[in-house]
Amino acid sequence: MQAADLAVDILLGLGVAAELLCVAGVLAMRTTLDRLHYAAATTTVPAFLILAAVLIREHLTSGGIEAIAAVGLLFLLNPAVVITTARAAQRAEDPSFDA
Repeated sequence: MQAADLAVDILLGLGVAAELLCVAGVLAMRTTLDRLHYAAATTTVPAFLILAAVLIREHLTSGGIEAIAAVGLLFLLNPAVVITTARAAQRAEDPSFDA
């Protein structure tokens, strides 16, 4: 086993463990807004760990560039999705909510 293979395995293991931690948080929380907090976290550290593993394996080939684009879009667009979902949840709980 080469050093690059070991690095990929470690990064993937850490990324999957972080994703599972976020899923456990979503399952454990009671309110929608608390669940959104953990759901939003899935696009930060775990996604970048998996991206790093892909880049070690693929380098800057088309697969690596596609992975960069996918994680970049997740990272940039997720706050808008979370905010919109939070506002919709708040409006569903309180019809007089005006934001």
